[in-house]
Amino acid sequence: MALKATPGTSPKGIHPTSIHKVVLLGSTAVGKSSLAYRYVKNDFKESLPTVGCSFFTQTLSLELGTVKFEIWDTAGQEKYHSVCHLYYRGAHAALLVYDITNKETLNRAKLWLRDLEKEFLPDEIVIALVGNKTDLAAEREVSTEEGEEFARTKGLLFMETSAKSNHQVNDIFTAVAQKLLQREQEKASAPSLSRRPSVNLGEDMRRTGCC
Repeated sequence: MALKATPGTSPKGIHPTSIHKVVLLGSTAVGKSSLAYRYVKNDFKESLPTVGCSFFTQTLSLELGTVKFEIWDTAGQEKYHSVCHLYYRGAHAALLVYDITNKETLNRAKLWLRDLEKEFLPDEIVIALVGNKTDLAAEREVSTEEGEEFARTKGLLFMETSAKSNHQVNDIFTAVAQKLLQREQEKASAPSLSRRPSVNLGEDMRRTGCC
């Protein structure tokens, strides 16, 4: 079943445009800002310190529809952790980013996942686990298999990337967009609660003799 067109679509409604908030979460220096910058600007900057939160937008056209990402890049420092829930409130997707050369950053990503699980129901948000810095494979502390296995047990999307070499950066955002569109399509095709037959309580009471 085709997605229904939404405001801001093309005149014929062939490519519905949906706006989705995506948050990048993870420890400081894992490359969250570099991933966002590479994806949006197709460029790499070694050091992009984030104070609080940075904001990017990017539009992606797929077969199922068009997605406009509102990308919120959160600061990884511990002092910002207590306010980060303000940034990911209302998010449709989250990228949990860790550094494959630093095992502790994967543990930190697992803590972020726990926070998200408290805030969202499983079908309310698409979550991807992202192992960044594959260009530093010689210094790897987290195997691909370890990341894959954790993502599988938690039902997360998984991909390893390199913002520096542009390895699979577009791919992970595309995978998230496809998952979001699939969920929209499933919701659109599911029976609406409003279509259920209504019950006239007054009639019901009279039939049962209730006063």
